[in-house]
Amino acid sequence: MFIVIGANGRVGSAVASTLLNAGRPVTAVLHSSNNEADWRKRGAQTVVVDVRNTDALRAVFRTGTRAFLLNPNADVSADTDREEHATVRSIVAAVDGSGLEKVVAASTYGAQPGERCGDLNILYDFEQALAARSIPATIQRGAYYMSNWDEKLSAATGGVLPTMIPGDMKIPMVAPADLGKAAARRLLEPPCDHDVHYVEGPERYSPQDVADVFAAALGSPVKVEVLPRDQWIVAYRKLGFSAAAAESYARMTAVSVDSGFAMSEPFERGTTTLEDYIGTLVAKSRDSHALPAGHGAPRESWH
Repeated sequence: MFIVIGANGRVGSAVASTLLNAGRPVTAVLHSSNNEADWRKRGAQTVVVDVRNTDALRAVFRTGTRAFLLNPNADVSADTDREEHATVRSIVAAVDGSGLEKVVAASTYGAQPGERCGDLNILYDFEQALAARSIPATIQRGAYYMSNWDEKLSAATGGVLPTMIPGDMKIPMVAPADLGKAAARRLLEPPCDHDVHYVEGPERYSPQDVADVFAAALGSPVKVEVLPRDQWIVAYRKLGFSAAAAESYARMTAVSVDSGFAMSEPFERGTTTLEDYIGTLVAKSRDSHALPAGHGAPRESWH
């Protein structure tokens, strides 16, 4: 039995779907009952549990042999660093005494020690906590999610692509579905000592590339609009971020930009191109006869 945390999310759903398609038994761990019936129809077992409930989560782990671990995003109106560190502690504690023979954990390019730098610090601490356990853990560090551009569709339709990343800076990007497929493959491999794998898309892209792809898909020009660094925190605050979350996300973005998004080799390449990803995004929005709500202000994140 494979336990998949965050099965309703972009990456988790791809992990669960890949395993089910391979004929493997899956327990989809859900935060709410949304899509629970759909997962059951597809052959998965389901359980609704708060990952902050350590005992309940450990009980779920005890029903399986391997697990995909993902630390959920906290509500940005709260202190995201504090909340997500608490979630990490709960997930790792639930692994203790679970009897699992192997775990695969989602992390990020650029994960590094420190404080108040969003995912870069939180997921590094996640990695280190798992490495200290006796259960074999595979860490999958993913590149910048292509899905971060989803909420820019409305702005792009209006001719502007807002971003905090320099317009000509090419960075590693990846489709969440490709991360899910890669993680599923890791789960199926024999247990081994703690190891780290990097996954990104078939090419590296700049915001200008993203604007050009949006323009081609929409059939109208799209201009990159780079927000000055001294306006980042204000932009996050306008999107409903708490002061603590805004400062953390701004630091994370600054460190990522300054480090070139911590490009590392060797890495595995997914197959989904930016053209395919955005083309599908635009097509779906047209099929639904509605564009997603957009504030125009950028919200950079790794996931």
